[in-house]
Amino acid sequence: MVKLMLAKNALIFIAIMILASGCHEKRPESGYFLIPPPKQTIKTPTGLAGYLRMQNLPTVESVENWNTSQANFSEGLKITTAHYEVFTTLKDPLMLRDVPAFIETCFNNFRSTADGLSGQIQTTSRFTIYLFDNRTQWQSFTRSFAGSQSQVYSRIKAGAYYLNGACVAYNIGRERTFRALGHECWHQFVDRTFVFRLPSWLNEGIAMQFESNVYKNGLFYFEPAENSYRLDSLKKTFEQNQVIPLETLLESDPGDLLGDDPQVSAFYSQCYALVRFLRQADAGKRKTDFNRLLAGALEGKWPLSDEDKKIASDRTIPLTSDWNKIAGPLLFKHYFAGNLDGIEKQYLDFCRDITVDK
Repeated sequence: MVKLMLAKNALIFIAIMILASGCHEKRPESGYFLIPPPKQTIKTPTGLAGYLRMQNLPTVESVENWNTSQANFSEGLKITTAHYEVFTTLKDPLMLRDVPAFIETCFNNFRSTADGLSGQIQTTSRFTIYLFDNRTQWQSFTRSFAGSQSQVYSRIKAGAYYLNGACVAYNIGRERTFRALGHECWHQFVDRTFVFRLPSWLNEGIAMQFESNVYKNGLFYFEPAENSYRLDSLKKTFEQNQVIPLETLLESDPGDLLGDDPQVSAFYSQCYALVRFLRQADAGKRKTDFNRLLAGALEGKWPLSDEDKKIASDRTIPLTSDWNKIAGPLLFKHYFAGNLDGIEKQYLDFCRDITVDK
């Protein structure tokens, strides 16, 4: 029996792989004025909604009360931005204030991940995010939202997941929560806007480019090179001789590795480094080919067999480990190298270089 990929219909962002980074855009010259929260604690959704409306945040179109159907909580907020609807029970006004700016920054960076793609990517409806104040609420929601798969997602110790078109997260601290959202919202974005789904090395590798960010004056900037968790993990992978050969990496499915922590860590850190390598190494000489690879996914023009194209494009068909083993190496060889030996050495040298001071 073909083994279904554990995390393909709903790409999981698991506790031990909770940190990664993203694309850097030209920084805006100014931010916007923020009203500090009152000294007293705001305890009700109505109070929080009023506080957010007072901010006049440029990314917020509306703030409404959200009446949930969950047993252990009944009210929250629905925050609407240009591209997202956020259903949340967060009680931290400072964090709530920054969520809209963060997710809209994510969207803008997602669109510019490959040069020339942003004008081709159009959305007709908003993306959905559920962001809960605590794990208990998140688990209660997951039991009803994930249905028969709820036990799988409930095993996530700290993080978020993407399922049924929505990102579902809970508060694990401001920095880690935003990093988890950056990662999972990429999976949501590519699932909605690209004709083809991506093989694991590419999908996870790009998602980790949106885990590390800098926050200044109400604005967020993604800094892939500052992803200390992935860099530390990559360095440890080399020190412990756990490096996954490039061809194995290209055909690997993280769902196959969940029982082996060192290999999971190696897979994610090496995919993070591989995407950076293809976009940055050797003065960016492979970036044009990287952009062509993504354009092919966006437009449905990859050099795959008709059967593999159908699997890549039909979201009702579960992606399988077998498809990943075919598509992962095939696409890499087509766009970057017919023979992996030469490029593998350059890639491994790049990995060593970016971890030298870590």
